[in-house]
Amino acid sequence: MTGSQPDNAASGQNAHNEKLRALLAPDFETGGNRREIILIPLAAVFMALVIGAVIMMATSVAPATILRSFVAMADGSVGSINAISETLTASIPLVLAGLGIGLAFRAGLFNIGAEGQMVIGGLAAAIASFSITGLPMAVHMPLVLVIGLIFGGIYAAIAGFLRAATGAHEVISTIMLNLISFRLLDYLLRQPFIQKEGRSDPISKAVLDTAELPRLLSFIDPNLRLHLGLFLMLGAVALVYWLLFRSKLGFAFRISGENPDAARYAGIRAGMTIVIAMAIAGGLAGLAGAAQVTGVLGRATPGFTAGIGFDAIAVALLGRSHPVGILLAGILFGALEAGGRQMQVDAGVSIDMISIIQALIIIFVAAPLLVKRALPFLFPAQSKEGADHG
Repeated sequence: MTGSQPDNAASGQNAHNEKLRALLAPDFETGGNRREIILIPLAAVFMALVIGAVIMMATSVAPATILRSFVAMADGSVGSINAISETLTASIPLVLAGLGIGLAFRAGLFNIGAEGQMVIGGLAAAIASFSITGLPMAVHMPLVLVIGLIFGGIYAAIAGFLRAATGAHEVISTIMLNLISFRLLDYLLRQPFIQKEGRSDPISKAVLDTAELPRLLSFIDPNLRLHLGLFLMLGAVALVYWLLFRSKLGFAFRISGENPDAARYAGIRAGMTIVIAMAIAGGLAGLAGAAQVTGVLGRATPGFTAGIGFDAIAVALLGRSHPVGILLAGILFGALEAGGRQMQVDAGVSIDMISIIQALIIIFVAAPLLVKRALPFLFPAQSKEGADHG
């Protein structure tokens, strides 16, 4: 009996080590099947498009028009230099905000406040862009982006502090902070030091040229809107990947999200981890708002975020909270947005259909068993296992 005790202890230690290695592995999902991780989102997109076509047929849209709408969607997203430019331009804020949401998810936190954090970060960047003058672009532009990042981070840290200090759930607090940010934006845009001269409507002064993100393809066509935020997005993906899977802080985030009891046993301060995770998540969303203001819009207006922060939740879910997955999901959603506009022009199909398709994609990603049942030939091992159990 005494001989079995060391064996049990050794086996328990081995099991613990295996779980630790799985947690440390930079996989899309701890212990997940890579084939399944790749196929389920692809199958979800396919099924969403099929159901979208069925909905259009049910509303008396001719099959030829449906086919033309999908061709127009593809043409509007990747069919030309302008289409690719629009796709990537739309994906930049989605990916940046999605990275913040995904990082928070990894830490076991539900950051529903990316929209509000984008508002605060974008507004702060807009104010800094025209209030700070006399600086060269090499200083002014990064400074404005950093200000947007900082203010977005501070705003999200409020929810993190409330969770750590009082136990207030971050879903409730971030939703309320969203509402506060919307009304705060409306109020501040009417203040004389922010509102554009000669205007009675709430609109900020224009971003100075030295604070604008330069357009990357203006040498081809001045109307191509793709801007320097593309490299900002790629750099953020690489940085968040390193943070999550190569740093001690990222390990603290992931172990806190996977197993809070183990995190406490390891001496990780839960309260501080929550506040830091939310601050970084909000900083990324604030950076998304700043990039949108300085790279695309040129000023702040009511609703300038256009629901991007909410769409970024779907991007993070589709990307399985992995930086590379979020990048691919953000580009997909950017393509749907750019293609949707072309679909409306060429085929006369409402752009609302894109929102329906996006929602269907998330439903299928959130219910992988439904995808496996609908397309069993893609998952033969799971189907066989289910049949054996039956």
